[in-house]
Amino acid sequence: MRVVLQRVSEAKVTVDGNIIGQINHGLLILLGVEDADTEEDIIWLSNKISNIRIFDDENGVMNKSVSEVDGSILLISQFTLFAATKKGNRPSYIKASKPEFAIQMYEKMIAQLTEDSNKPIQTGTFGADMKVALVNDGPVTIIIDSKNKE
Repeated sequence: MRVVLQRVSEAKVTVDGNIIGQINHGLLILLGVEDADTEEDIIWLSNKISNIRIFDDENGVMNKSVSEVDGSILLISQFTLFAATKKGNRPSYIKASKPEFAIQMYEKMIAQLTEDSNKPIQTGTFGADMKVALVNDGPVTIIIDSKNKE
């Protein structure tokens, strides 16, 4: 499982011109799922996301988590995070999970993040043609892969 975390001052996702998920201060998370992912990856990654200290404390030091700053989370599925680009100019998405598996993992991640953050999670629509708008705060952007835990 791979995520791109972006600390944002605002973010929203629209489908067919309708806003379906929107947050102010918090994290925009793009989530990619591969077939090797397990529930252990979900638990580990959700814990990492909930506790990563990338928000400023009173001294302007990145020392607080999204929960500690009462931030929100917008989670969007993004199969292109597993693009293979070594050969040619057209990316291959062979490592990205098919929807049957990826949807289950995406929904489990939503549930786990909801539990870990004690807040509802805003989401996109799996498989939809989404338009994502954000204001990256910092900018702060971090990539985390559950297969690189050590």
